[in-house]
Amino acid sequence: MKVKGKHAILSLVCLVLGFMIAFSYQRTQAENEEAKISDKEWQRNLDLRNQLIEQEEINRELQKELTKKQQQVLEIEKELGKEEELFFNLAEDTEKYRMYLGKVKVKGKGIAVTLADGDYDPKEENINNYLVHEQHVFKVINELYISGASAVAINGQRLSYNSYIVCNGPVITVDGYQHPAPFVITAIGDSDVLSAAINLTGGIKDQLVNDNITVKIEEKDSVVINPILGS
Repeated sequence: MKVKGKHAILSLVCLVLGFMIAFSYQRTQAENEEAKISDKEWQRNLDLRNQLIEQEEINRELQKELTKKQQQVLEIEKELGKEEELFFNLAEDTEKYRMYLGKVKVKGKGIAVTLADGDYDPKEENINNYLVHEQHVFKVINELYISGASAVAINGQRLSYNSYIVCNGPVITVDGYQHPAPFVITAIGDSDVLSAAINLTGGIKDQLVNDNITVKIEEKDSVVINPILGS
């Protein structure tokens, strides 16, 4: 009985010891597994952090490149703005030259100066003394251009920088086209300035009247002058 009692105690001790060893082993295994998982998680976090740093570096480089491209775009826009202004000025100049050359129809305020032959005087032996001649027309045209007229026409025929006027008795020839009196000289410009220039005391109008020419001046709100005849 004593031996059996001792065996029972020894068995119980061994059983408890085995349980403790098994529990300790399982605990150790669990801790090792947790350590392995923790190491993997740490490595994963480290990899993600490195990827984030690398991506941030790429983003910084891209941002620098974007800033550089934006500066290039700004420079291009400035150049385009200069070119646009240049083209606008060229278009304006082209329109002025076309108007100067008489290639386009023009419209604006202006005046109409009518020159008519003077009343017949039986006492006058020379009929030319009361007819309108090219020099009379030239005086009016020159005064209009000097006073700022942008376009001038005679009886609707546009004048250019190289127009010529020739007197043939009762008619005048303008660039090869004949026109009978009266001669209506229309001009586009500041009507007040143009009218004042013609009406100036001792000026063109007084000179024409002294030459027995009938002069009529009308200020107009709208004057239309067509392009030059011919090619």
